[in-house]
Amino acid sequence: MKRAIGIFALAFAGSAAGFGLMRYMEPAPANWGTFQGQPALQVGHPGPMHNSLTSGLELPDFVAASAHATPAVAHIRAFYKPSSGTDPFHSLFGSPYQGAKPQSSGSGVVISADGYIATNNHVVKGAESVEVTLEDKRTFKATVIGTDPNTDLALLKIESADLSFMPFGNSADVQVGQWVLAVGNPFNLTSTVTAGIVSAKGRSLNLLDEEFAIESFIQTDAAVNPGNSGGALINTDGQLVGINTAIASETGSYAGYSFAIPVNIVRKVMQDLREYGEVQRGIIGVQIRNVNSDIADKYKLDRLDGAFVTGTIAGGAAEAAGIKPGDVITKVNATSIKGSSELQEEIGTYRPGDKVELTVIRNGETTLMDVILRSREGKTTLSEPTVAEGKDVALDKLGASLETISDADRAHLGLAQGVKVTKLIEGRLQAAGLEEGFVITSVNKTEVLAPKDVVRLVEQSEGGILIEGVTETGKRKFFAFE
Repeated sequence: MKRAIGIFALAFAGSAAGFGLMRYMEPAPANWGTFQGQPALQVGHPGPMHNSLTSGLELPDFVAASAHATPAVAHIRAFYKPSSGTDPFHSLFGSPYQGAKPQSSGSGVVISADGYIATNNHVVKGAESVEVTLEDKRTFKATVIGTDPNTDLALLKIESADLSFMPFGNSADVQVGQWVLAVGNPFNLTSTVTAGIVSAKGRSLNLLDEEFAIESFIQTDAAVNPGNSGGALINTDGQLVGINTAIASETGSYAGYSFAIPVNIVRKVMQDLREYGEVQRGIIGVQIRNVNSDIADKYKLDRLDGAFVTGTIAGGAAEAAGIKPGDVITKVNATSIKGSSELQEEIGTYRPGDKVELTVIRNGETTLMDVILRSREGKTTLSEPTVAEGKDVALDKLGASLETISDADRAHLGLAQGVKVTKLIEGRLQAAGLEEGFVITSVNKTEVLAPKDVVRLVEQSEGGILIEGVTETGKRKFFAFE
């Protein structure tokens, strides 16, 4: 059953046949979130404003941060299959939208020089195809590498190199009251920059209708409107500190507050989607709520900070570590926890198998407890990348199940890499003549290492597709299809 959404709205601009649409509601690779040798931005400050209210205060200069950020923020358009309805006026006047695909638009942040882009899941959800336009007006067809509805994030890929990209900051360092900039494409007005301050942290809005949703938004008063979804929230050093996602509004337009996903969650989700096609999420296995005065009185707590444990999941990480109902978690490693949303945010940056040290108050006593995080399935190991859960439209069209070849296949066939067809149903590969057991070594002359490479190369192809590989007996074959 969907949770109540109230006056909060995803900052998502959509247009279908011209009508606006608002829906209410571990370490990264070397070139991810770094300047690649560029020094950190040094943002200058003008002289102090001379009046009785601001004497001695300085306002930040946003010019340098804006100049660095705008080339790394993209305009995203998602295209959908036309509805089955018919235009009742077409027989009389013809339809100006005949043949046009419904579309919506939003923003995205380039996070690597080779074309990986972070955006919101709701910007591309259900799209048949996605198009990315950079600030320099170049347009690319994008592949959806993966999505995570639990955080409302998605990872896209365009084929380009040497792109301007946004360096990752650290959302744990973000402070209430500091200046931030929102960069995006509200109302299709590209490369728009607005300024504000951080109003609050750790906001949970009950926007995401997911069992394992993580909501710990950074709240700001930077103006965010439909079309800003997936855009950048940056600090005055030009570093990404969040992905703009939602606004508080009764009208669908900005009314004073906007909300962004903290970049520490974004970094982890993007890395997982790139490596595995899905998020490797570590879970404590507790039911939690914020500490209030009633709980503090009942359990003799001397403060209202922390996440109060109301229950543990049988066989989960918390139960195995000895955590019990009535415990209050106040720290994860060295990070202080003020409430349940901050606990979710911090744990959301870890994977199954990671060990975290929790500071726990029980019966007025403080103790440290080591917890080995587990997956939703109760495992402490990472799951293998799976094609079935790869969330790619192109793969569905291929009608094939794929897997990276095993060491035994490599030795038997004398291959360094390849992707094996393990199952075929009616689809493009079967029609082209491929058989189960065939190992794909390249698509359009580009070597493939994993199923996601096949998906990406087929999805980005503008014309014919050439697949090269070997049969189970080692015979080399080529297949071509549209």
